[in-house]
Amino acid sequence: MKPMLNLVPAMPDLSPAELQRYARHIAMPEFGMDGQRKLKAARVLCIGAGGLGSPITMYLAAAGVGCLGLVDPDVVEVSNLQRQLLFGQSAVGRPKLDAARERLLDINPHLSVEAYAERFNATNALRIAANYDIIIDGTDNFPTRYLSNDVAVWLKKPNVYGSILRFEGQVGVFAPHLGAPCYRCMSPQPPKPGLVPSCAEGGVLGVLPGLIGTMQALEAIKLITGIGQPLLGKLLHVDTLSLRFRTFTLRRDPDCPVCGEKPSITEPIDYEGFCGISPTAAVPAISVQELNQIRKDGIPHLLIDVREPDEYATAHISGATLIPLAQVTNRAAEIPRDIPVYVHCKLGGRSAKAVSSLQSLGFTNVTNVTGGITAWSDEVDVKVPRY
Repeated sequence: MKPMLNLVPAMPDLSPAELQRYARHIAMPEFGMDGQRKLKAARVLCIGAGGLGSPITMYLAAAGVGCLGLVDPDVVEVSNLQRQLLFGQSAVGRPKLDAARERLLDINPHLSVEAYAERFNATNALRIAANYDIIIDGTDNFPTRYLSNDVAVWLKKPNVYGSILRFEGQVGVFAPHLGAPCYRCMSPQPPKPGLVPSCAEGGVLGVLPGLIGTMQALEAIKLITGIGQPLLGKLLHVDTLSLRFRTFTLRRDPDCPVCGEKPSITEPIDYEGFCGISPTAAVPAISVQELNQIRKDGIPHLLIDVREPDEYATAHISGATLIPLAQVTNRAAEIPRDIPVYVHCKLGGRSAKAVSSLQSLGFTNVTNVTGGITAWSDEVDVKVPRY
């Protein structure tokens, strides 16, 4: 198979040190010197330096990709270390991109790392992605998935997609300019807010992002070198509990609003709004410090925890009443209407949804606790375990 990408006509030479480093690649006839030179010429953008971004960038760095772009504004937290092998204990509290650059250059000093310590959004996405050959989505939220897809379509670059949750993951390559569908062809509409939890809320088996991220790196290498059959028009689903792999065929949608015959979306849109994510101000909210002061002052109220029972068993705020999100509507009769009601979850997303549901039932005294029990642990009571 011919290379999928239009890399620079003159492939860069390999130094003696690089020839030694990549000897096992070069020894393969299907790969050889040409394949390694194509890797050195390639520029790959990875959105996210988390569970997926860790194996993606480490394996691409080790393989010899010449330039890696990395987008992530976050700092390293202890809860990252269970799956984000870019980082160790000494990196906790540091900006992710600072720690990632050091790790990647330690893996391969011949690598160039371009860091963007900002969120990939509708304002900066085209600017950031323009100078790369491949876009790899290592995120865990739907607005960024649709944004990365749209940008890849407009710039005619392959979008290597991966997603993970709990014990299952998916990998695919979206590239309409190569005859494959785009992400919107597979998922024209995002799921309703709160229906699909993030990894932070739903959890993820630590080894799963290693498996899926490594496959994403493999797909990028195949696209760059032209070897093998990339997952163009295919979606690979992995169930780690049964170790079952299933491949689904995807088809282009001629009415797709981005890659269809008459596209209606030709520039970045409000992706949060498209995914039904309302601004925080859409529901009443207080901070954990304000909640703590209310409790100290002895003001009558009810604190509702809408997480799952296993989460409550792991860590909870003293005095909170557990009503999992799925039960809030059915158990509304248990919730008083004559005193303030404060609702929290892990980070604030599920509780905001619960507040909105209660408001639709006529409750006027319900308020979301922003940041949830995570913020409570960080800012009020460090004895409450952070998970």
